Amino acid sequence: MIGLIGRKLGMTQIPTKDGSMTAVTVIEAGPCYVLQGKTTERDGYNALKLGFGEIKARKLNKPILGELKKIFGERESYPALVIKEIRTEDAQNFKPGQELKVDIFQEGEKIDVTGISKGKGFQGVMKRWGFSGGPKSHGSKFHRKPGSIGQHTEPARVWKGKKMPGHAGMKRVTVKNLEIVKIYLEKNLVLVKGAIPGPNGGIVVLKKAKERSK
Repeated sequence: MIGLIGRKLGMTQIPTKDGSMTAVTVIEAGPCYVLQGKTTERDGYNALKLGFGEIKARKLNKPILGELKKIFGERESYPALVIKEIRTEDAQNFKPGQELKVDIFQEGEKIDVTGISKGKGFQGVMKRWGFSGGPKSHGSKFHRKPGSIGQHTEPARVWKGKKMPGHAGMKRVTVKNLEIVKIYLEKNLVLVKGAIPGPNGGIVVLKKAKERSK
């Protein structure tokens, strides 16, 4: 199950065969470059370490720069603005420096997209968790409060995992089984049906969808 690193560009709508419009998200997917292949024998798991986006050599630390020089030689910039590992059983079939483009996907194929959801700052329980709140009438002192958060003497603490006010969003989210509507190979663009996590410009990971039992 191979994948690519990409960048969310935004949403639009395109016409379908029956004349209606469908909402799609535009993703700049790749090109990505293989930096390292990890195998079960050497590393304990199978994965590809991929680089995406250009970054100047002077902005890289020495360990990463040394690794990139072995693959690409001396350059002013390297395709390593974002470096991520993607689990795949085919890691041994790829070589460092190999380029991966959107042609690894096909139109009509289903993919899973992983990204970081939009941050919404510190929020109360109604916005963060969807609590209904209390009465809105005059005299009520329970409008948007969380209510009871625990017992008294026993256990004399709040249980872990209790839904409380706090920082909303900024979570790793995966949207599964999104359909690829259109691929523009020359522009490295993928149009997927529906919405994906994160703001415009956010980094996402695209993987071929797993076969799931219905």
